[in-house]
Amino acid sequence: MTAVLVTGGSGRLGRAVVEKLVEAGYDVRATSRKARAASGGVRWAVADLTTGSGVAEAVSGVDVVLHLASAPYQGRYTRKVELDGTSALLAAARKAGVRHLVYVSIVGVDRVPWGYFRTKLRAESLVRDGGVPWTIVRATQFHEFVELGLRSMAKLGVVVADPGVTMQTVDVRDLAVYLVAVAGRGPSGEVEEYGGPGVLAMDEAARSWLRARGLRRPVLRLRLPGGFGRAARAGHLTTKAQPAGKITWDAYLSRSQP
Repeated sequence: MTAVLVTGGSGRLGRAVVEKLVEAGYDVRATSRKARAASGGVRWAVADLTTGSGVAEAVSGVDVVLHLASAPYQGRYTRKVELDGTSALLAAARKAGVRHLVYVSIVGVDRVPWGYFRTKLRAESLVRDGGVPWTIVRATQFHEFVELGLRSMAKLGVVVADPGVTMQTVDVRDLAVYLVAVAGRGPSGEVEEYGGPGVLAMDEAARSWLRARGLRRPVLRLRLPGGFGRAARAGHLTTKAQPAGKITWDAYLSRSQP
C-alpha cells in the first residue's frame, strides 16, 4: 500500500485531501504541531516545519508527500513555513527516498507582484532543485478565501470591488480530487495549473455573495492600485488549464453556511 504524508492536513484543503486519500485506499499520515490520536484512517505525526522538529520522523517510510502547509500573510512566520519548512521537508524527503513530492502553489505567482506570491515562487524553486521527484500544482483562489475577504470588508459597512478584476475561484473539494490523482500518477517535473469552472468579475462575485448571505451593503467599484491591480485586471489570477473544477462560486454559496 502506498504511504502518503500530507503536510497541513488539518487545514481547509488538507482535510479534504486526507478524506479523499483515505477513500482511495492510501496509507495516510498527516502532520500536526500538536499530538493527535489516529482517527478516520489517518495517523498523525507531530512535526513543526518552522523548526524542522519531527519532520524526518514524519517522512520516514513515506512514498509520496503532498506539501499543503502554508501560512499566508503572516510576515516572517510565512517565510519560515514556506521557505525554511519546505527546505527541511525536502532534506528529510531526499534522505528518506521519497518518490514523489507534490507542492501546492498559486496561479499567478510568476506574474503577480505581491509579497506572498513571491514567497511561494521562491518555494517552488526550492522544490525544483530539492533533489526529490516533484510536481507543482498551482491552484486559483479558494472559494473560502474570497469569502473571507468579502466578509472582512462587509464588517466595515462597504464592499470594495474592482470590476476589471476577474477571478476563477475553486472549491477545495475539487482540488483535493485532482491532487489525489496527481499523487497517484507519479512525478511530472512540471508546473500544472488547476482552476475553478468559471471566470467572474470581482464585483459580480461580491454581489452574489451579499445576496446569498442576506446582507445589504453597497458595492464600491474601485480600481485596485499598483502592480497587483494591473496584474489582476490582466487576468493573471485565472487559468485556461484543463481539467478544471466543477463546483461554481454560486454552488459553493448555496451549499456553505455563512
